[in-house]
Amino acid sequence: MKKIFNPQPETWSEICKRPTQTFTDVEETVKQIFKEVQQKGDKAIAKYASFFDGVNLENIQVTPEEIEIAKKEVSNELKEAIQLAKSNIEQFHSAQKTDKIVVETTIGVTCWQEKRPIQKVGLYIPGGTAPLFSTVLMLAVPSKLAGCKEIIMCTPSDKNGKINAAILYAADLCGVTKIYKVGGIQAIAGMTFGTETIPQVYKIFGPGNQFVTIAKQFASQNGVAIDMPAGPSELLVYADETAIPSFVASDLLSQAEHGKDSQVILVTTNKNVLNDVEEEVYKQLKELPRQEIAQVAINNSKLIFVENEKTALSLINEYGPEHFIVCSKNEDYFVDGIQNAGSIFIGNFTPESAGDYASGTNHTLPTNGYSKSYSGVNLDSFLKAMTFQKISETGIQNIGKAIETMAEAEGLQAHKNAVTLRLKNN
Repeated sequence: MKKIFNPQPETWSEICKRPTQTFTDVEETVKQIFKEVQQKGDKAIAKYASFFDGVNLENIQVTPEEIEIAKKEVSNELKEAIQLAKSNIEQFHSAQKTDKIVVETTIGVTCWQEKRPIQKVGLYIPGGTAPLFSTVLMLAVPSKLAGCKEIIMCTPSDKNGKINAAILYAADLCGVTKIYKVGGIQAIAGMTFGTETIPQVYKIFGPGNQFVTIAKQFASQNGVAIDMPAGPSELLVYADETAIPSFVASDLLSQAEHGKDSQVILVTTNKNVLNDVEEEVYKQLKELPRQEIAQVAINNSKLIFVENEKTALSLINEYGPEHFIVCSKNEDYFVDGIQNAGSIFIGNFTPESAGDYASGTNHTLPTNGYSKSYSGVNLDSFLKAMTFQKISETGIQNIGKAIETMAEAEGLQAHKNAVTLRLKNN
């Protein structure tokens, strides 16, 4: 890990860069696949499944029989763990429901807001080196709670055409309506345009690698909404002398093992903590089955020393981490002062893994600094806020003159006339 001591503010933008390719680097690949899927549908899906995933499938839709087989393959212990996580996620997201808001803004003018579900949603579940069945829970549970009618899921199969059994178990448990053995750019394109087999959706959710992230941005340019630009995983830990170095190192590695393009950062005001955490990282790294992947991510990661907490907080807000862990005697200072982070974990006994799996919060979060402007996935992500209004004869008398005056000032005579006619007939 790269050690950085007392970086000056003018260098922060460079320090905050992620180890990812730019939009331009992958744009042509994404554009080509999108165009081909739009024109050739399932034929293009099959071509790229063969090219990228090395699998030739006659039928890309998962059958009920495959789901039943998968359910038998999942151990009872794992089923119980998934059910516990599902219960906690349901509790937290159910609590986010809001009532209809009704306001009489002027006598005779009633306005209200109601939330309605997005009818067709697409869930993208990464399934490469780490099949993320936990992401099925994070996306399918709130989509079901919101009342979405069609919940479409795409996830890549292995070279034998099989999807991880836990992914299928979780999808069935959470009420996913259709599942497709499609990954990567072609999956996003398929849900964007629709094919002979894959339905077109109104909004696409889910994390992925850099190619999936750019593909989702392309989807948003083709009339399909997306949850957020959620790319390679990242974690920033602030730790002072009250932190337990082995815990901090384990959290850093938990994100580093996600992928070679992940990034983890330690910010501290204590040089001993910096050195102790670094020692623990390399000690624990040797024991990881995914050591090779984590090692590349660690090479792109940083240990940063700053003189005081004020500087630390300013740097953290500039970085805008996806995950932010606070291990400090002054934790309230950071909790109250953090402005840009996807999800915050507080104290030595709150590992980031808890949010990834079973505490109840959602793990689909903005990365690459997008926490400055995006929220993580929540119940409202699957809902649309619609406004309504009803105006009585008294109401139009009360606001009509103001509408006429404003419309005339903007040069929109038809707008004015729509009110004038009503006032004359009142």
